[in-house]
Amino acid sequence: MQAVILAGGRGTRLAEETLLRPKPMVEVGGKPMLWHIMKLYSHYGVNDFVVCAGYKGYMIKEYFANYFLHNSDVTFDLGGNSMQVHRRSGESWKVTVVDTGELTQTGSRLKRVESYLKSDCFCFAYGDCIGDVSIQGLLGFHAERGKLVTLTAVQPPGRYGLLSFSGDGVERFQEKVTGDGGWINGGFFVVQREALQWIGGGESVSWESDVLPALSAAGQLVGYKHLGYWQPMDTLRDKIELERVWDAGQAAWKLWEG
Repeated sequence: MQAVILAGGRGTRLAEETLLRPKPMVEVGGKPMLWHIMKLYSHYGVNDFVVCAGYKGYMIKEYFANYFLHNSDVTFDLGGNSMQVHRRSGESWKVTVVDTGELTQTGSRLKRVESYLKSDCFCFAYGDCIGDVSIQGLLGFHAERGKLVTLTAVQPPGRYGLLSFSGDGVERFQEKVTGDGGWINGGFFVVQREALQWIGGGESVSWESDVLPALSAAGQLVGYKHLGYWQPMDTLRDKIELERVWDAGQAAWKLWEG
């Protein structure tokens, strides 16, 4: 099983960070968001990744090119022009980074990595959201329903406190309420290769605005409801919240050991 991850957008609402790096390379707990997503998939045995790069994609390539050195203890003998690795630490990942274009839309990015796909079914994810989504449960649900695409539906966290009134008096104040009960696209998919036939040529096909509505109208889109933790990283506020739960040891998506 492979996982394709979108990592090519500019992330303009997080400009404080994305002026310098691709959005999925913004760090949470000292690691890029992309790393957190890949660790989640790896926990469920998915270790073959195709990364759809675009904006500042060279930074993603450089990160994985130097991944081994970043995670090992090393002695550099500058006089002798040698390097000794003392403690080797890595992941059992195969990572293919594909330049899918700086301005390419999400559906077209997926279409451009088709030649790197090895089977008729694969995982597909956004590079800017995380949660304790059961990839095993998602894959099982997809297999049972037999449709071309399964999306993970989530109820987003509320951003504001909720007031209850009795006349003019505030009877109750509830901070950090959950969402309003509505479901949204949570960015974790399972896709049959046949669904790529629904993506036209060029660079302007949107997965969200063009492909998913067409699949829905054809009865080929189902939703896997995730009731656990989920958090996007759209703004600086979102990044700060992700950092807070990570630093507090409350990162629900950290299902792996260590």
